[in-house]
Amino acid sequence: MTDPVHIVHMAHLVNPVRCPGDPALAETQRLTFESMRCAAEMSGDGVRVELLTAQFPEDHPVIPDYFRRTSDLERSAADMFPCSVPRKLPLLRDLLDRLFAATTARYLVYTNVDIILHPSFYRVVAERVRSGLDAFMINRRGVPDHYRAVADLPEIFGLRGAPHPGFDCFVFDRSLYPNFELAGVCVGIPFVEMTFSQNLFCHAPRAALFEHDALTFHVGMEVFKPRDPEYFAYNKAEFWRAMRLLLPRLDSRKFPWGDRNVIYRMWRWGRHPAIPIRLALLLEPRRWRAPRHTAPPPPETSPRRRNSVRA
Repeated sequence: MTDPVHIVHMAHLVNPVRCPGDPALAETQRLTFESMRCAAEMSGDGVRVELLTAQFPEDHPVIPDYFRRTSDLERSAADMFPCSVPRKLPLLRDLLDRLFAATTARYLVYTNVDIILHPSFYRVVAERVRSGLDAFMINRRGVPDHYRAVADLPEIFGLRGAPHPGFDCFVFDRSLYPNFELAGVCVGIPFVEMTFSQNLFCHAPRAALFEHDALTFHVGMEVFKPRDPEYFAYNKAEFWRAMRLLLPRLDSRKFPWGDRNVIYRMWRWGRHPAIPIRLALLLEPRRWRAPRHTAPPPPETSPRRRNSVRA
């Protein structure tokens, strides 16, 4: 029997949405839900997993009974600014507040609702937090969009998939969350991944980025989706509002590849959709003023595997 002291207790929240006008998303959500259920069942001894949702009242019908619903969301981005076509997109802060309040789990997990988990996901997460990581992100693998049925899951898990550079799976120690600065950033629009990741880079003493794991999957190979210009501008402004609050504590040496030479790191950051090069340039002078021995360790990055699929 596992000693309770050594049990890794984690809580994982997703934001389900009832989407009668988007059958593809409805199908993908069913894959996500079932994959989370299976991964929780296969988490093994010494791991306790809670599956949670944050939702609007109208989303209740699509939520399976093996999830525990947190309190219903009461506002959306449409309440935050005037827009020509209101969209009921939750605020990241509202989702994570509910995750933090609904559980005593030490480790909190947030993924987009279209992210499918490998059956070993929670076992691997537990191994990594036991190794001493305070926070990490796992990049997804893209699979062809003809996979739509729950019966397709075993075949999806057998694929290596194509890499995706963005961040949509976050694991972090709950002690970090009270320090987060999220402004009014809403989900479903770019800048969510930037806001979330910069909070982890800022606050986690030991963070990591796992780029090449086949632990999370997304149906569809696209990297960039069409942008809603109004919501894009709103989220961009909210992202920079959050960054202004974080700026005194940010250090680009804690970014992925932050320990590499200036040419290499600027090249990597300039090509990465979730690491804003403007922010990196703002932080660059600090690297030259700070004594070399005070440099914090950069986030670990997973080594590229020989059998990884290149985009």
